[in-house]
Amino acid sequence: MKNVIYHQVVLSQPLEGPLAAHIAPFAEWVGTKGYARYTLYRYVLLAACFSRWLRQTGVRLRDVLPEHTAKYLRYRARRQRIARGDTAALNQLIDFLRYQELIPHDQTLQRPLKPVDQCAQTFEQYLQVDRALADATVTNYVPFIRGFLTDRFGVGPIRLSHLSSDDVVTFVQRQASHLSRKRAKLLTSALRSFFRYARYRGDITLDLAAAVPAVANWSMPSIPRAIWTEQVNQLLSRCARRTSMERRDYAVLLLLARLGLRASEVVMLELDDIDWEVGCLHVHTKGGQRTELPLLVDVGEAIVGYLQHGRPRSSSRRVFLRAKAPLRGFLGASTIDSIIQHALERTGTSAPTKGAHQFRHGLATEMLHQGASLNEIGEVLGHRSPETTKIYAKVDLDALRTLALPWPGGAQ
Repeated sequence: MKNVIYHQVVLSQPLEGPLAAHIAPFAEWVGTKGYARYTLYRYVLLAACFSRWLRQTGVRLRDVLPEHTAKYLRYRARRQRIARGDTAALNQLIDFLRYQELIPHDQTLQRPLKPVDQCAQTFEQYLQVDRALADATVTNYVPFIRGFLTDRFGVGPIRLSHLSSDDVVTFVQRQASHLSRKRAKLLTSALRSFFRYARYRGDITLDLAAAVPAVANWSMPSIPRAIWTEQVNQLLSRCARRTSMERRDYAVLLLLARLGLRASEVVMLELDDIDWEVGCLHVHTKGGQRTELPLLVDVGEAIVGYLQHGRPRSSSRRVFLRAKAPLRGFLGASTIDSIIQHALERTGTSAPTKGAHQFRHGLATEMLHQGASLNEIGEVLGHRSPETTKIYAKVDLDALRTLALPWPGGAQ
């Protein structure tokens, strides 16, 4: 007797075990994530076999643990070859059971955190809740703090009161020697934030934040690498828009080139951030701020083309989604850099870098060349400090000279 699951999957044996009644909803849940039909069949087949094994071993539904999936795969491996993706399939099943509240979310046995991890986790919560810092900032800071604590205390207890300025200086000097200047500045910023936090809590009495050495940072030491207008026009004109992925990538490139968005801002853009009636975008900028930018005609048309003829059906509110299952928003800004790199290679366009920031530099340069003021450029790029805008705009030295204030006495 054949069993048809979710109108697509046909199983030769009847469903058995504690998961039998939930396999069809699981298939529907997986189906909404955009997996191919064979993948869906594989997921359902594994779920059915796993349920049958649970029955044989006497495990009830409410007692199912993630450890059972590992035991089942070892049992299965003794009888047949484990296929690539089987572990992921059963992990998806466990996620579904938790999502449906059929098993508790906290069923996995929590191992006691190491002192370093516990301290770093508490600091992370402080950054997220009390400081409300952007996720990217928290992600950058916490590993540095975990590394510092491990370097100083190892696996032993954390006694922040035992720290000295020599500990701080020695660590920074040793780490900065093999870090880029940008990463070294992140390291020192993370340490200062952590020491201010520790002093606020009363864990230390010394002002160790003041002991963190500064990383050399000469004002505007080099000309930023900007992609020129001719290169942008060549890239956009050569971009194909036949497939859904090509339409998505073209819209992403336009957001970078026309509005100067950061890669992270493109990633975080949601459907509700687009006001089609007014014709503007609400962009999530650094530090949890929001800014409003005009939705230019060509940008709007590119986004509409992707939404209508390229974006897969998904419950996600992110504008741009992965082209392959699972269908969800991008995990991070590195995906945007990958899109740029592939677009440059496909179109044969030369550019200073493979990253997204060159478009912000290029837009600032072009605006300055067209006579825009530094304040106007800063508003478009979402800068809170005029000094930041100077860094982006300094590539056009001739235009900057026209903005220079006259020297007292008339001499230039």
